[in-house]
Amino acid sequence: MQRLQCISPIDNSVYVERPLATEYEIQNALSRAQGAQLSWRQVSIAERAALVRAAVKNLQQKKSELAVEICWQMGRPVAYAGGEIDGLAERALYMADLAESAHGPLNDILLPEKAGFRRFIRREPLGAAFVIAPWNYPYLTAINAVVPALLAGNSVILKHSAQTPLCAERLVEAFTEAGLPQGVFQYLHLDHRDAEQIVINGSVQHVAFTGSVAGGAAMESAAAGRFLSVGLELGGKDPAYVRADADLEHAVASVVDGAFFNSGQSCCGIERLYVHHTLFDEFVLRATALIRNYRLGRPDDKGTTLGPMVRATAADFVRDQIDEAVAQGARAHIDGGEFELDQRGSAYMAPQLLTNVNHNMRVMSEESFGPVLGVMPVADDNEALALMNDSEYGLTAAIYSADEDAALALGDGLQTGTVFLNRCDYLDPALAWTGVKNSGRGCTLSGIGFEHLTRPKSFHFKLVP
Repeated sequence: MQRLQCISPIDNSVYVERPLATEYEIQNALSRAQGAQLSWRQVSIAERAALVRAAVKNLQQKKSELAVEICWQMGRPVAYAGGEIDGLAERALYMADLAESAHGPLNDILLPEKAGFRRFIRREPLGAAFVIAPWNYPYLTAINAVVPALLAGNSVILKHSAQTPLCAERLVEAFTEAGLPQGVFQYLHLDHRDAEQIVINGSVQHVAFTGSVAGGAAMESAAAGRFLSVGLELGGKDPAYVRADADLEHAVASVVDGAFFNSGQSCCGIERLYVHHTLFDEFVLRATALIRNYRLGRPDDKGTTLGPMVRATAADFVRDQIDEAVAQGARAHIDGGEFELDQRGSAYMAPQLLTNVNHNMRVMSEESFGPVLGVMPVADDNEALALMNDSEYGLTAAIYSADEDAALALGDGLQTGTVFLNRCDYLDPALAWTGVKNSGRGCTLSGIGFEHLTRPKSFHFKLVP
């Protein structure tokens, strides 16, 4: 029997081992999901929302335990790992409240009265949703798709990353303990081939995939000809711009946190920065000093502020980008020797800030997904806008400025899914989470997110006296 192994980045030990689902188990899960959904769609929205709230409470009660598991599975410092459960609660509870609200996105759309007719549009669930979630924010990325799918009346099968299998188990466990009917929410431990086969041959009606561009392309190929609803959240190379009028102290703190939190392993983390030339030298000086304050170490040590990357190969990929940039003329401002555990072939990687960079360098054009930030000076807003848009990705973009109107004008010109002002690397559940270009398509969160999990059905009744 094939098995899944989670190798912990802390010490390269096998932290979790599970058998992969057999063909029989996969087909049983799909059959249960289809059967359970027929009953689940009849359950009131209020009852669905109540079950979501109960499941969230169960997860919050296990926050400390889950934080340790996150730490060991993917390497986030335990001091911060529990915050992911707080974020899960914020998003899930907002979506439950929104679904249940008087004018929520799942209610019938009533049209103006027309004599002799009754007309309205009802939103019906799609059926079974297949959610494929990544390891970097294992609960948050999953909950973005799982909760609205359930609230909309769909059943859900969750396939989590091989790096974070316990997260899938804990989520299903929390909903089961809350009283969710059997078969409505299930997990399967799968390899890539079996996941693709579910999309190709399975009885699912919606696929929500978060991962690489290559993985998203594979999902689209698998879904070809099946007329499925497919949502893709893919890569990013998110930019930030510090205007001449920005609060420098705030901008430095926000950008550094946005670039290096979670060891830079965030879909919407800041990976490239443009600073007005009048602030450039001071920004680099302050940012470098702040970065040197990070403590690289074992994430199960509560004093650690920068944990390992998910695996040594991922860290070496980023090191290669940095080395190549330096060979091309970039200046590295952090001496890796200041961070004791940093060495090639290790998942423990020192943070780095680079200047003298340009868009011909991979570190400024290719997704890094690690603790490195390239910084370029710019003359004005026009140059900043051109550089921010010079990317195959478009997930988020951040502007730091005291001028809201100027930021809005810049935002209108940005090719991105979300524009931030004076903040970055954050998802507000009331706002649509979406991307453009190679960052994906579709939408989660907000009322708009529910539209991708339902289909409209029109009712046109002629009333006969």
